[in-house]
Amino acid sequence: MPGLVLQARRRSDVPGAFIDSDATACRIGFTATKKIGNAVVRNRTKRRLRAAAAVLLPQYSRPDYDYVLVGRMTTPARKFEALCDDLQKALMRVHQEPKAVNKNK
Repeated sequence: MPGLVLQARRRSDVPGAFIDSDATACRIGFTATKKIGNAVVRNRTKRRLRAAAAVLLPQYSRPDYDYVLVGRMTTPARKFEALCDDLQKALMRVHQEPKAVNKNK
């Protein structure tokens, strides 16, 4: 997505992963690299990602998933509505059912 990168992984897919007692809740992390800018810009990027996640994750996240939101160069200046749209589309894409592969071709 133009405003962010979303990484997601189901905890039960990780061999030997520790499954805590609250496995029904999703976990989330935020990151912004030095490529984005100085500490002020990186902190603003993470704050904006946290705000978008607070709006959308209760509705679009799935339990037993871990998410990482990675800020991009456009994240600090992107309109908040567009950033939320990016996150919503990314979450929907991550959780869509994989298409069946036709092996007869």
